[in-house]
Amino acid sequence: MSVSAIRKLYFNTSKATVQADLTRAITLFKNLTSDADREKAAVFMDGLSQMRSEWGVRPKSKKS
Repeated sequence: MSVSAIRKLYFNTSKATVQADLTRAITLFKNLTSDADREKAAVFMDGLSQMRSEWGVRPKSKKS
């Protein structure tokens, strides 16, 4: 199920949502248990990361 959720995030992301979508995808990715699922999801994770870079979106820094 998580691979399909990551896939959905990938196809529905926008410049305005890419950081939140990537953060959510990372959480979902961490919960994957099989190597096959991780390999499938890795393609979408890479795509989300590339979109974030291309759109110039930076993660918000955590202030201490």
